[in-house]
Amino acid sequence: MSDLLRAPAEIKYAEELDWLESIDDNPKPFSWRLSPKMVRLFILGSEGSDGLDREISQKWFGDRSFVERSIVTLASDRGLLLIGDPGTGKSWLAELLSTAICRNSTLVVQGTAGTTEDHIKYSWNVSMVIAKGQSRQSMIPSPIMTAMETGAIGRFEELTRSTSDVQDALISILSEKYISVPELDSDNIVFAKPGFSIIATANSRDRGVNDLSSALKRRFNFVRIPVMTNRKSEAEIVRFRTEELLHRHQLELDVPPTLLDVLLQSFADLRASAAAAGSDDEKLESALSTAEQIGVLEDAILHSNFFGERALTARTLASSLVGSLARREPEDLAILNKYLHGVVEPRSKEEGGSWPEFLEGGRDAIATLS
Repeated sequence: MSDLLRAPAEIKYAEELDWLESIDDNPKPFSWRLSPKMVRLFILGSEGSDGLDREISQKWFGDRSFVERSIVTLASDRGLLLIGDPGTGKSWLAELLSTAICRNSTLVVQGTAGTTEDHIKYSWNVSMVIAKGQSRQSMIPSPIMTAMETGAIGRFEELTRSTSDVQDALISILSEKYISVPELDSDNIVFAKPGFSIIATANSRDRGVNDLSSALKRRFNFVRIPVMTNRKSEAEIVRFRTEELLHRHQLELDVPPTLLDVLLQSFADLRASAAAAGSDDEKLESALSTAEQIGVLEDAILHSNFFGERALTARTLASSLVGSLARREPEDLAILNKYLHGVVEPRSKEEGGSWPEFLEGGRDAIATLS
């Protein structure tokens, strides 16, 4: 695993999954590797009341009802659509669900404007077709078709980024559970095996790009993932990801808890400002999600390690925040500048601590970008 830039969850948590399988004596739907209860435990982590001989780490932070509804949906014959703002953990939850259910989270189609039906059905190995003609051997199955043939979970990322023709191709797959291959005279239908389902994700900010048809909507159960607003849970996510980051980069760098508090408070302030804004021009283009907080912190940690004093400072954190969130010029810079002067400056005078240095670092970063 050490030679992989990013190991999928089934590799990263292989030992934990093996142990859970060994003690799981609960009923399992279809060909699931873990029972629904164990899937939930794998994703949300263990508690003392579970009576396990070892601790299972929490991997997704959010309302347990979202996870339970997702698991129940996948145990039925309906697809699962995870919808929410960018950075709310939709893709990570989809990966964890696929990992726990079938130990394969890599059967993924990425939705874009260039995604075609071939990407969700099949294509052909041209050289084999020329040499031997069209056959099952010369057919290249899509990740979705592979999931159907193996009774696994297929994933479709950013469904609303795909065109309506591609979306409509999913309707027969979700309802009929097979794919026809009209180019073949025999053995020309690929049937889904028990356990097959599709987890799709959609960005709620993409509404209007390629809206789902009512026919496709009926074949999905919707689970809406809200932006994290619980300060304690958000802090746990940021700390969890920070520890992963330090471990992955083999860094020994001091991340003071006070600076994590500064980061969390800054995002809370900016979200409140966005909620009170009267127009889009008065809002940052950033979704101010937990994922973006983690990105700001990662940037600051790496900068501190490579170019700083191997200790995270408030100045570096402020510079990273401005650099990451200022995507439009001059609108975003003006919003951040207003935040520094209207909120951070009074707070630095009243509370002191890391805020004065954070204020100074933010001002310098804005001056550099202006």
